[in-house]
Amino acid sequence: MVAKNVVGKLFGKREKARTIAHPLLPDAIEAIRQKAIRGHHLEQVLWGKTLLNSIYVPRDPDQALIWFTIAANAGYGPAHNMLGRCAHFGWGCEKNLQKAAQHYEAAAALGDEWGRYNLGILTMRGMGMPQNLKQALLLFQTAAQNGHAKSMNILARFLEEGWEIPQDRQAALAWYKRSAEGGDYRGQHNYATALAEAGKTQEALLWWAQALPNATSDILLAMNRSLTKLGPDKAPQLYAALQERLNSLPQRDDDLAKLP
Repeated sequence: MVAKNVVGKLFGKREKARTIAHPLLPDAIEAIRQKAIRGHHLEQVLWGKTLLNSIYVPRDPDQALIWFTIAANAGYGPAHNMLGRCAHFGWGCEKNLQKAAQHYEAAAALGDEWGRYNLGILTMRGMGMPQNLKQALLLFQTAAQNGHAKSMNILARFLEEGWEIPQDRQAALAWYKRSAEGGDYRGQHNYATALAEAGKTQEALLWWAQALPNATSDILLAMNRSLTKLGPDKAPQLYAALQERLNSLPQRDDDLAKLP
């Protein structure tokens, strides 16, 4: 937790900040900053995310952590999720998986599905706690039923593999589809893969095209294997766009690239 005197110092600057516009920020980003200063919890989290990863201001994880703390202290679930992310990856603080799990749990208790999902990931992998697939499944089931697309994808994987639940590939396919329709690139890739295996190549190509812009390196490489197996001539434009993305990848994905 950030020291109270540090938070107090930030609050002490708010009146001055209200009257001084940031000269480098677009109007939409400046509006977020001003709302954060005025105490709006959503914008406090958004401004913290801007300080973590933005082309408009220098990266400042210490200040981001303060803004997340302010909103979390007011009982705002997404702020606890972001404090969990900070502890998970060491943004503005030491990496501490136990503390990350505590904040994710607090976020989930406040109804934040990203916090529930992130707690599920730690629980599934045994990070900062003993591995517990049954408890992870319950977390993903709840988040999926509440409309969280990434949790839908993982729930589908549990059903496909029969982890802690009877294997049901038809149900898995239905959840992959819902995840894909919800915008999760992993769900889109997995649904496309299932469609391709069922011989529905054109439909599969449409979902791979949707997954391409946001996919991380592991999914891009999996897509490349699938499209190479199908034959690049099946979708030359998609294949070319995929190669362009692969060629532009850094050696590893930036942890900040996919903030929740």
